[in-house]
Amino acid sequence: MFSTIWPSPAATLLPTSRASSVDGAQTLWALTGFSLALLLGFAAASTLDPRTLDGANVWLKPAKFALSFGVLFATLALVVERLTLSVRQGWPMRITLAAMVVATWTEMAYIGGRAGSGLASHFAVGTPLEATLYGLMGLGAVTLVAGIGVIGWLAGRDTAADLGPGLRLGVRWGFLLSAVLTLGTAGYLSSNNGHFVGVPSVEAATLPLLGWSGEVGDLRPAHFLALHAMQVLPLLGWWLDRDGRASLRVLWIAGTLYATLTVAVFAQALMGLPLVRL
Repeated sequence: MFSTIWPSPAATLLPTSRASSVDGAQTLWALTGFSLALLLGFAAASTLDPRTLDGANVWLKPAKFALSFGVLFATLALVVERLTLSVRQGWPMRITLAAMVVATWTEMAYIGGRAGSGLASHFAVGTPLEATLYGLMGLGAVTLVAGIGVIGWLAGRDTAADLGPGLRLGVRWGFLLSAVLTLGTAGYLSSNNGHFVGVPSVEAATLPLLGWSGEVGDLRPAHFLALHAMQVLPLLGWWLDRDGRASLRVLWIAGTLYATLTVAVFAQALMGLPLVRL
């Protein structure tokens, strides 16, 4: 029963009649449900487990990742379900989603397992085993980000898809930008061995809800902007289609400005300057 709603990676690759019926949108909605179920589980765990790590409940980080994955896969599903059946069930989509399924399972198993042990999941390289696991987690993250770019490319090439010109350009432009900018910002963040550029004081103020530093450079704002290009530009393209009066040139300008803003925020952090000084 479970396999009918959660296709295994192997099933998506087998050249059989069963595999050919696997729909990319269904897989992505299953990933969305899986992520939201994890979110609820981690939220429940946080109410039962009072342990903290770096001043926050140990289950907060896996809950944040589960929420982020839920938003990611729901966005991808909303686009993929508009593509033609041949693209949704084609080899490029099936291979891409099989890799994303494996990456999601391993990422959440690692992050959740570390939280359950009361240990940090990120920048944990104290032992050879920890360094290896952290490296594998990074490989999973790269796989997921690359998958965004591939799906954006497939959507842009699917001329018969149920996508207006604005939405098509927004998806192609937004997904590819998100992939490229995220690889750059997240790659540097990982090699920096921490979120900060500089050492914040113990009493340093942070932005409400977001937790970004108001005292020293923080790489997370640029990473946040990079990730969400895949929502911002498609939404703008969808609005342009509905308006019917604006030129698609608006989307190209918006994409250029968005990429410039992301790079500027990233450069500001590299100079040790907070996004907003508090």
